[in-house]
Amino acid sequence: MDRENYRFTIVKIALPIMLSSLISQLQMLIDRIFLGRLDVIFMSAVGNATVPMWTTMSALFSLTTGATILASQAIGEGKNEKAVDYMASLFKFSNVISLALFLFWTFCPRLVFQAMGVAPEVIGAAVQYTVLYAPVFILTGIGASVNSLMQICSYTKPLLVTGVLRSALNVFLDWALIFGRCGFPEMGVRGAALATTAAEFAGGAVLAVIVIHSRRLEFRPALHQIAKAKFSFYAESVKLGLPTASEDFAWNFGNLLLVRILNAISSVAAGIYTIVFSIEIIPVVIFGALGNATLTLTGKETGRKDFVQFHKIVRTVVFWSVCVSALCLLLFIIFPYSIMSLFTKDAAIIASSLVYLAIVGVDLFPKSLNIVIGSGIRGYGDTKWMLFTQLFGTVFVVSVANLFVFGLKLGIAGVFAAVVFDETVRCTVNSVRFRRIGNSGSSSSARNRR
Repeated sequence: MDRENYRFTIVKIALPIMLSSLISQLQMLIDRIFLGRLDVIFMSAVGNATVPMWTTMSALFSLTTGATILASQAIGEGKNEKAVDYMASLFKFSNVISLALFLFWTFCPRLVFQAMGVAPEVIGAAVQYTVLYAPVFILTGIGASVNSLMQICSYTKPLLVTGVLRSALNVFLDWALIFGRCGFPEMGVRGAALATTAAEFAGGAVLAVIVIHSRRLEFRPALHQIAKAKFSFYAESVKLGLPTASEDFAWNFGNLLLVRILNAISSVAAGIYTIVFSIEIIPVVIFGALGNATLTLTGKETGRKDFVQFHKIVRTVVFWSVCVSALCLLLFIIFPYSIMSLFTKDAAIIASSLVYLAIVGVDLFPKSLNIVIGSGIRGYGDTKWMLFTQLFGTVFVVSVANLFVFGLKLGIAGVFAAVVFDETVRCTVNSVRFRRIGNSGSSSSARNRR
């Protein structure tokens, strides 16, 4: 990396990830718009199905964080062969978890939804969606490994190319299968799941071809290196990545409990929550892409032990994220009805949801800082800190939500308020931790972890 031009490198890594994720989220939004216009119960079914599935899928992606950090730090130290060893072990061993997740979601989804308290009129559609979507988990391990490889090579453009292909195909298949166009029967929720699964496999096939033939992936392991990869490298990566995966699981588990609280209010409440947070996901994927770049570059600066540059990188991305948050809040305030009416034709639901959209806009500020500053802390190698703050946050948000909903009788507003309080508290704590990075005590701690 040209360290004097680190802003360009941040954009170079983050922009393709960002655009790919935005395209994917747009495709998911269109998927939910189609379903919501058929019946808001379908929205509730997809919301209940996707939250637990994304909990397990994102946990697997988070496990690769350890390999990304360790490989980035090895590159910063000039140990390129060691970086390849981490990648080889990641490609070899991550697929076992993928297969286990595929089997679990194929045969056990009803048990999960019953534990979540999903309403009887919703649970059947949720199970249908999950079983048809489950094959996507087969691709998750290799996909997570490819993402990690592309980040450390600062070459994420293929993610954008395959994202465009995947999403365009998904939208077309959504239209055809959900509504019964082009000779297909009207399949509703089942059509949405089949469309996503088919598109994911098509995109995965194209990405595999790009990875195999690209000359830009200098740390890509050869097949014989993957075959001979030692479990010790994967174990070291998992040891560092497990707190991040556990952190991600804790965050998603908290969301599952919030959905359970919403289901106790009404089945429509879960649908409203799904709509509003589907909108919030758009800016969040921007923050996530910037966070990926932050993690990679701060990992390399940690390897070099240059904490002045480390802080420059994080503070630059924080400033960009705050600007994005301000723009989104402005749009949510000026065009709330237009945004919400995309997802449902029910005027009563739209009217009751407008205030929640504004609350979520406020939530973007602490959430963006948690994502970016948290990525910097992880790039430094302190993944346990982020786990501890998230465990606290999960207990905090669920407790406050229960108090607001059942104690103070605030209904859905109580859940949204609890989310804002949680993000704000954790943002404050994580900011204090970030400022301490680079002093002599922190540097010694980092060396000990490596």
